[in-house]
Amino acid sequence: MATEIKAPVFPESVADGTIATWHKQPGEAVSRDEVICDIETDKVVLEVVAPADGTISVIIKNEGDTVLSDEVIAQFEAGAVSGAAQTQAVQSEGQVEQAAAQTEAGAAPVVERAQPVADQAPAVRKALTETGINAADIAGTGRGGRITKEDVANHQTKPAAAAAPLSVAVGERIEKRVPMTRLRKRVAERLLAATQETAMLTTFNEVNMKPIMEMRAQYKDAFEKRHGARLGFMSFFVKAATEALKRYPAVNASIDGDDIVYHGYYDIGVAVSSDRGLVVPVLRDTDRMNYAEVENGIRDYAYKARDGKLGIEDMTGGTFTITNGGTFGSLLSTPILNTPQTAILGMHKIQERPMAVNGQVEILPMMYLALSYDHRLIDGKEAVGFLVTIKELLEEPAKLILDL
Repeated sequence: MATEIKAPVFPESVADGTIATWHKQPGEAVSRDEVICDIETDKVVLEVVAPADGTISVIIKNEGDTVLSDEVIAQFEAGAVSGAAQTQAVQSEGQVEQAAAQTEAGAAPVVERAQPVADQAPAVRKALTETGINAADIAGTGRGGRITKEDVANHQTKPAAAAAPLSVAVGERIEKRVPMTRLRKRVAERLLAATQETAMLTTFNEVNMKPIMEMRAQYKDAFEKRHGARLGFMSFFVKAATEALKRYPAVNASIDGDDIVYHGYYDIGVAVSSDRGLVVPVLRDTDRMNYAEVENGIRDYAYKARDGKLGIEDMTGGTFTITNGGTFGSLLSTPILNTPQTAILGMHKIQERPMAVNGQVEILPMMYLALSYDHRLIDGKEAVGFLVTIKELLEEPAKLILDL
């Protein structure tokens, strides 16, 4: 019996989505709760799963098509497997048995080469076109020798053994044009709006990271053994920022039309880079979190971002943001506001520099800090005071831990 497969019900803040990838094609057997389609919105990627064991009979919305909330995207046949799929399954089982027999006999197993490009799924055809990889060069791991997107990605990362240099005609200028993803497009719109609609200003300071580095070196093994989490630098910055936000409420506020909204809670977003663009998952009530909870929260969000599993609820809200450009080696930058928030803290690379300490020159691990803020709400005095508070708390972490 045919049933309809629909797009998920989008949150109110999401108007529509785009079909990013069909993982299964009509006639292919699927299992209950197996992911069959990805829908990309301007905030997150949503997965559509099979309602039961069976096959997709008809795809109504193709890759690249726009879909609305709860719109029908395909027809599904529960419990049905097409003749083609059955044949492929039998062939695959036979190939496995053949390979096993050859392996036992000491012979190298036969690896089926991929089917022609025209026989591949649309997402795979697109990936092959964008990367310039020949389908015949890939051993497909999908049913019936079909290539998967993972096969293409893995083929790209394999080192070429004694590969000949790419021959390019002299004077040839190669270009590749790919559409911008909805998420990256939305991020671009928000960043552009932040620069045009706010009175953004950035103030800088620097912090001596030696005290935290020494504390971390002394306690990291015991911390991980006790809490099951690695003791990084981010938890110190999150806790220091939380304390500074308590002392400077305007930095934790937002502007809504002609109103100023002062938040009585501390939800700190941590900017995370992903393949699809910059995302900012939020740690809730950081004033109530301990260091281990902060570290575990950041780690879990990083895994979710890597796997495309972040949900809208993970990124909704936030009263302040921290971004760490030092992860990529940035020494100094001016972060852009994550509106409607009124401030963002930028961390950077730890760099050993000669510093004057009590009339003597010492080599210390220093980090530049940058605070971008909306001057419509936050005055320079408050911004500088906020940043100095973070500096002092980080340089004397005992004050941070003892709430002094």
